Amino acid sequence: MNPIQIAIDGPASAGKSTIAKILANDLKFVYVDTGAMYRAITLAALQAGLDPKNEAAIEQLLPELKITFAPGEPVQKVFLNGQEVTAEIRSSEVTANVSAVSAYGAVRTAMTELQRQIASNGGVVMDGRDIGTTVLPNAEVKIFLVASVHERAVRRFKENQAKGMTETLAEIEQAVEHRDYLDSHREISPLKKAEDAVQLDTTGLSIQGVVDAVKHVITTKNAE
Repeated sequence: MNPIQIAIDGPASAGKSTIAKILANDLKFVYVDTGAMYRAITLAALQAGLDPKNEAAIEQLLPELKITFAPGEPVQKVFLNGQEVTAEIRSSEVTANVSAVSAYGAVRTAMTELQRQIASNGGVVMDGRDIGTTVLPNAEVKIFLVASVHERAVRRFKENQAKGMTETLAEIEQAVEHRDYLDSHREISPLKKAEDAVQLDTTGLSIQGVVDAVKHVITTKNAE
């Protein structure tokens, strides 16, 4: 397959990262987890004792941060200034604050520039919330994944249980709804479907079912 850009967007726990990673592996493309980048910045701010609401302080922190990835199983490894933070960036504290941090203009500018550099030669699958609209507006394939709030909360609940986290399903469902609101109402690059994106509802679908649906979209787009 030609080294195209594939953008996968959607709300929290819609299956973006899971699907994007499988696609990248199957297509021999590079997988770029943009959500992990924003979570790493949020973690760095918390580790530095900064108030996540202090935009100016977080902006000053940005030049000191280096975010890198490495292959890993079952998930891609994430490093912050050389230290692996794959598990830490998924903590409930990071989850509660990442939407606010990722809304800051300086943060989005820095990450968008980095993401575009990575994708400049094509052959990438990138997932996030504004990939098709802002980061890669000229991506050859754009997918917008959605699922019901309850289904997404159940997915996150099962993931957290496997990690030994104790949040209840009700708490997670409330957090997912709140995250949706914040992401879709932020001033800079809000979560929304690109006009030329194909929307896929993953509610009730298996992972393989979603992968097959996305591959069908890619095949159709390539044939146009």
